[in-house]
Amino acid sequence: MDAWSQPRRDVGPDTAAACTVAALPAWLVPRPRLTDRLARGVLGPLTVVVGPVGAGKTTLALEWAHTARPPGPLAWVSCDGPAEQPGVFWPRVTGALRLAGVDLPESATAGEGPLLVAALATQLNARDEPVVLVLDGFQPAPNSPIAEGVTSLLRHTSGLLRLVVLARRDPPLHLHRGRLTSDVTELRTADLAFDDRETAELLAQHGIDVSKQTVSALRRRTDGWAAGLRLAAMSMEKHTDPDRFVAHFAGDDEAIASYLVEEVLDLQPAGMRRLLLATSVLERVNAELAAELSGDDAGQHFAALVRENSFLQPVGQGWYRCHQMFADVLRMCLRHETPGLVAPLHRRAAGWLGDHGLLADAVRHLLAAGDWDRAARLIVHHLAIGQVLGLATARLPVELTRQLPDGLSADVPESALLAAAVAQARHDDRACARDLERAALLLDALPPGDDGRGARGRFAHAVIRMERLRSCSPRAAGAAAADAESVRPLLPHAALQRCPEISALTLTIRGSGELRAGSLKAAETSLTGGLKAAGAAGNGTLRRDCLVELALLEALRGRFRAADELTTLAAQPPLPAWTTTEPTRATLHLVRAWVELARGAPGRARHELARADAALSVLPDAFLGEIGALVARMTTVVERGGPVTEQVGAVVAEARLPGPVLRVVGPACTVLLASVRPGRTDGTAAEPERGEVPQNPAERLSAREQDVLDRLAQMMTTEEIAEELYLSVNTVKTHLKSVYRKLAVSRRSAAVRRARELQLL
Repeated sequence: MDAWSQPRRDVGPDTAAACTVAALPAWLVPRPRLTDRLARGVLGPLTVVVGPVGAGKTTLALEWAHTARPPGPLAWVSCDGPAEQPGVFWPRVTGALRLAGVDLPESATAGEGPLLVAALATQLNARDEPVVLVLDGFQPAPNSPIAEGVTSLLRHTSGLLRLVVLARRDPPLHLHRGRLTSDVTELRTADLAFDDRETAELLAQHGIDVSKQTVSALRRRTDGWAAGLRLAAMSMEKHTDPDRFVAHFAGDDEAIASYLVEEVLDLQPAGMRRLLLATSVLERVNAELAAELSGDDAGQHFAALVRENSFLQPVGQGWYRCHQMFADVLRMCLRHETPGLVAPLHRRAAGWLGDHGLLADAVRHLLAAGDWDRAARLIVHHLAIGQVLGLATARLPVELTRQLPDGLSADVPESALLAAAVAQARHDDRACARDLERAALLLDALPPGDDGRGARGRFAHAVIRMERLRSCSPRAAGAAAADAESVRPLLPHAALQRCPEISALTLTIRGSGELRAGSLKAAETSLTGGLKAAGAAGNGTLRRDCLVELALLEALRGRFRAADELTTLAAQPPLPAWTTTEPTRATLHLVRAWVELARGAPGRARHELARADAALSVLPDAFLGEIGALVARMTTVVERGGPVTEQVGAVVAEARLPGPVLRVVGPACTVLLASVRPGRTDGTAAEPERGEVPQNPAERLSAREQDVLDRLAQMMTTEEIAEELYLSVNTVKTHLKSVYRKLAVSRRSAAVRRARELQLL
């Protein structure tokens, strides 16, 4: 410490005890990332460090005071919290300033209230250098004389007073005004949280050496809370297996619980305590939900709870999250004091959350209450069975895919549907089939006039069947898709819009069926729609499958360059790789074989055909088998050489494909065989629709047009391009028209092909 912090002899012993900067504790963990922020903060008028009890506020300020050079004399005042009295507070402030070496005449500090503040401001303004004042534990009530006095002093000292406030809640110092003018520096609970390095150093002080994974796990379990880490380390000293201790460590640890109950919970008024316990069952809370769980009387304390309890952290849009350790303690106290309230609180929370569209949270609370039947009804009612099946990025709680309880009602169709969906998610086909059969019987037995319950149940039944059958029985999956389509008009449009994963599954299956029936135009429409819906749902598997099916469609039409581009997109991350149980794996290799043949590489085509045969041996598909046989015969013709055009008729005639498909495939095979010469390996696919080799475009693409073209090549929709580039849909359409004009094309696939030929991609 320098001379600024040495005590003066003209200050009384009581004042000196409350106004002296304490020595650095031996167990301090250096935190330069935070002391640097404090050092920068005191260059401005106000620095606020807010965090819960045990967050390390005072220790951090002490480290800064001892290791960094303040911009002027440093005065430290340890406050009495909410019980602070003006007659004690202001003498401490003036005494601390004198201890720090600030010359304050007795006449300047003889007044009271506003007169004292004004005189003190005058003395500070007469200085040439600033003064740093630390108020540790500063928690006056809003609009109290102390709060108003400190605010006035700060406002009238022209930046010469550098105030540092350490508190458990926001001090009433008009922080919003300071934020607008960038005059306030804030360090909050999240900033004070220990990181992994600091956690490891704290553990090392106690002689504990564990892996990085264990350090990270402990830091996550405590939310980086300094007191929690210290108490955990003290307990770990007594354990022979620290890793096992961390795996089971939680807020109900005796040392943690005792500390928080004594320091926080027991100090709360009755209404606040009831509010804390009632809302402890929640992962996050807002004012309306708090009132729902604790009653209007206790709910009225919510604003004060948010303002005064720094264990409650904002997460946006009026929602708050309780510190994990404190939440554990509150739940333990709730179970001990009123165990009969736990399940009803979960049910009440589920009702509110379900009514407000927060389905996953509502289901989680119903499972916590052990109410699986009600959870099943909620899932089916919201058409969310696809989330249980894993078809969407949004997932319902993982508890659903674990072992279902024996207590599921045998006569509730929604419970049978949930059991079937869980079995499918676990790849238990026998259980899925059994539960689907039971659900069908229960749905048939529902009375008429059930307010859409039967329609929602039949829709869920069809969705589960589609997912179960699409790999092993495309025809049966198509029938399930037709059942789902027949029920859609009976369901709320808004609910269907919230479930793009079901549309993606339905359109993918329907498009695949239309492709096999030879309805290529309808298949293109369905698969393109499925591609868009899969993107909205975040389902990479369905998006990949749509790309592969579209590639097969383009190959049947003889557009091998487009087919090649689609298969390339389907095999690129972040789309998932194929497994041995997916039918589109065989489709991919068949399309690649066709493309290699169009390139004049029959050897590589044979290799892809062999891989397709291997996939079809696992999941037979008659349609794909015929396509493979057709490509194999064409490969043989190309390998033999000679006049191949005359052999096209015989090659196509042997194919046992639907008539509409043959009418499209025949011309495509004719052009392919006529254009392929064995041995050509230049990597260019035959393209019967292409004329002369295109020249460079007459006009260069603008930078924004190039951005749009790049995303066009990624099969993004107009809406997706607009969202990624922060443009309106109409602006994207305008850029697309310009790209088409400059490339002399009229559609997306042609634009991408032309751009690749011109090396614009």
